[in-house]
Amino acid sequence: MRMRRKPWARPELDASSIYVKNPYDFYGKWKTAFLKEQPMHLELGCGRGGFISKKAVRNPDINYLAFDIKSEMLAYTNRNIQNEYMLANRVTDNIRLTAFDIERIALVISEEDCFERIYINFCNPWPKDRHKKRRLTHTRQLENYKKFLKNGGEIYFKTDDDELFEESLDYFKEAGFEIKFITYDMTQNSLPDNIITEHEQMFMNDGIKIKGLIATYQEG
Repeated sequence: MRMRRKPWARPELDASSIYVKNPYDFYGKWKTAFLKEQPMHLELGCGRGGFISKKAVRNPDINYLAFDIKSEMLAYTNRNIQNEYMLANRVTDNIRLTAFDIERIALVISEEDCFERIYINFCNPWPKDRHKKRRLTHTRQLENYKKFLKNGGEIYFKTDDDELFEESLDYFKEAGFEIKFITYDMTQNSLPDNIITEHEQMFMNDGIKIKGLIATYQEG
């Protein structure tokens, strides 16, 4: 579903201290986007921020960068993050947002940017064969992520879509990743420190099993 244009969204987002308006400015130096240098984690396709807002506020010793393609969506993400930090009585010093097409992420993140972990949560399954290369877990995308994922770093992936999950297992193998954890039902065997978002809870309430995995890449 296409999100309707929100006249308030862009001005509010541009005024936010956690929004990076021009991600090209931080190519090769994302660590400088944060107030202090510490390990960096990345979420690709953060949506309204139900996951990243809670993850970041609970882990102040990690810097989080979240991508989504729509600035209108990130305006809601910004609000959710600000609310979570306000409830925790904390400042938003370890989280940043930016709007960019993840298919072209290599244009704004380089090999000098070292992320220890990548999160991909409920991405578009792109079920038609001609569109599958757009999947965030497709082999060609994983090859891009390898350039800025720390040696031995991890990708956490979860989805409600059976076909996407099964085919993603092949993508990870093709890209040279090792699957170190896998679950076909998060209610029975959950990813470590999983955060159940409103989106995830909706699927679970409908009886849909959430699949998840942790993949790691080691050079050599």
